Amino acid sequence: MKNVFLVLSLLIFPLISLRAGDEDDVLRVERELALCYQNSDAACIEQGVMEDYTLTNSKGKITTRADDLTEARKHDPKYEIFENNEMKVRVHDGAAVVTGITHTKGISGGQSFDAEFRFTDTFVKDHGRWRLWAGQAAKITP
Repeated sequence: MKNVFLVLSLLIFPLISLRAGDEDDVLRVERELALCYQNSDAACIEQGVMEDYTLTNSKGKITTRADDLTEARKHDPKYEIFENNEMKVRVHDGAAVVTGITHTKGISGGQSFDAEFRFTDTFVKDHGRWRLWAGQAAKITP
């Protein structure tokens, strides 16, 4: 019986460790992307977001990576804050889903904004690195 437990332990614990590593990696990429958007860093967004990425935004409009890159290059919106919190991640094979809350504050079209959104982001592992593939955001009303 001890041998069976030992064999199972040797098989299962490395898998748990790999999954935890992937979860940490996905959350790291999610945090890095928030900084990319906060800093209007188009090159960083381009690296972290899949070419066929789509976002269903809080107004129900579908936007693309090209839209995000255009905004970053124009610095509009200009974020003072772009932070994710209360994040939870689930990983399955080469895909991951992150849920959480995004707080944004800044100026867009000359108008100030300060809002929170509940988000769901889907990541895929692309050539060994996690990249954002799809997202959805819903505004949290006070």
